Amino acid sequence: MQKVIRIESAAEADFSVVRDIAYATWPPTYGNILPKEQLEYMLGLFYSDEALASNLNEKGHHFLLAYEDADVMGFASFEHAYQGNPVTHLHKLYLLPQAQGKGIGKLLMAEVEKAARANGSESVTLNVNRFNSARDFYLKNGFEIVREVDIVLDHGYLMEDFIMQKQLL
Repeated sequence: MQKVIRIESAAEADFSVVRDIAYATWPPTYGNILPKEQLEYMLGLFYSDEALASNLNEKGHHFLLAYEDADVMGFASFEHAYQGNPVTHLHKLYLLPQAQGKGIGKLLMAEVEKAARANGSESVTLNVNRFNSARDFYLKNGFEIVREVDIVLDHGYLMEDFIMQKQLL
């Protein structure tokens, strides 16, 4: 029987699900890229209730959950008018390991792009770790690498990212 995939908006009540997905996906995604201490620091920094609430309520991030039947398989978060420009920035897109390769990420991206167009964005941008194989997913979905950036966090931790962009027609 075909499983039903649906995308729904998320709210503060869903933060524990978002956090659970992040904690389940980050170790396999970044375990060979980042030291364990940095991984733990960044998870705490980005996925605390305070950080998620600030993203939603103060910074205007939108959160989406991807369901396969009744099970949450992944999430995305994005922001319109990023840095005052006609751009939607994809902050996060993570899928549980068992959800990868099923087209769920593509559906989440399509929903972000639909929202971006509806809000007058000319493009969608994102940062992806230069060593994260997810960059291939983004390339296959019409993004291009526009530049590299190094972002220094506390404790001397470094985020080595590509900035990718997809023009919307």
